[in-house]
Amino acid sequence: MLYVDIPTAPEFQRLVAARGEASVSFYLRTTPETQNIGTARIELGNLLKQAVAQLEAVGTEKRTIWPIEEQVGDLLDDDDFWKFQANSLAVFVTPDALRSFRLPNHLTDMVQVSDRFHIKPLLRAVSVQQHAFVLALAENEVRLIEVFADLPAQEVKVADMPKDAASAAGTANVNSRSYAQRKGGAEGQNVLLRAFCRKVDAALRPVLSGRSEPLILAAADPLLGMFRSVSSHDHLAAKGIKTSPVRKSAADLAQDARPILDALHGQTLAQFHDLFAARESEGRASTQVARAARAATFGAVDTLLVDIDQVVPGRVDETTGVATFDKEESAVSYGVVDEIAGRVLASGGRVLAVRREDIPQGASLAAILRWAV
Repeated sequence: MLYVDIPTAPEFQRLVAARGEASVSFYLRTTPETQNIGTARIELGNLLKQAVAQLEAVGTEKRTIWPIEEQVGDLLDDDDFWKFQANSLAVFVTPDALRSFRLPNHLTDMVQVSDRFHIKPLLRAVSVQQHAFVLALAENEVRLIEVFADLPAQEVKVADMPKDAASAAGTANVNSRSYAQRKGGAEGQNVLLRAFCRKVDAALRPVLSGRSEPLILAAADPLLGMFRSVSSHDHLAAKGIKTSPVRKSAADLAQDARPILDALHGQTLAQFHDLFAARESEGRASTQVARAARAATFGAVDTLLVDIDQVVPGRVDETTGVATFDKEESAVSYGVVDEIAGRVLASGGRVLAVRREDIPQGASLAAILRWAV
């Protein structure tokens, strides 16, 4: 199986905000097959040599470089760590600390050295449409399934989740024909089922609070409509899996959810392209990296698409947003597009890491602005 630890929103923000004399970002492909992980370990060692060479080339002191080498070396020697991997590994190192994340995505091997971390490839792992939750809701069972793009679906244990509608109502069943107030017959059954849905929704709140992944509902009527009427989750998908989830495995539900997830991602991109075309004629959209850098510095970017793979070396002035570009990567530069993405996130904008073919005009980025800059 795959072992993942995708960064939370606060962790991601800390990575974006971190600054230091020597910040090294490693990305490499790994494998959940322990017997084949040796290649990844060797590649990390090679990337470490490249990082050290870049630091030495700009005159970084040995006392700064050695702690980085030592921490990565310790990680390379940790057999237990390498036993449990996913499809990619992100490692962020400074002289003082090392943080790693196992990711479900298939990322390109790279190392970036600067005074800040390179976070653009990590954006792909935390993009909204990379994975979702499926709520399998039936009168006699409730399950929450987490669906990933590149690893098997997993059932999530939810504290205080009612076992079924009857136990939630405190009755033997919800189909009693005896009346107590409104609780009898078809009307009473609906009252109890809707109360059941409220309890399910309440149990989900601590799990889904602050999450932006879609929640896809797998249920048959009348529970399908009832849960929608009481759900407090902001990202409940408009389209659900309209069938009873009973006897469907997590894998089956994930398979049913993927077309919905793909459609949501396609819808997001289509909406971006439509809005980009409209805003471009108003001077409020651009694929120019230099213009996007200025706009991001002044908090003017609402939504940004970035190419997950390309690195444009250079720097962006902290005050004016003027971008300067370098021909080669070095420890005194960083990824300009990466820096723009960080500034957009810091100002409350939205960033989506996509493939180049998904970006208007096949550019390195595309920005929709809050106002013309």
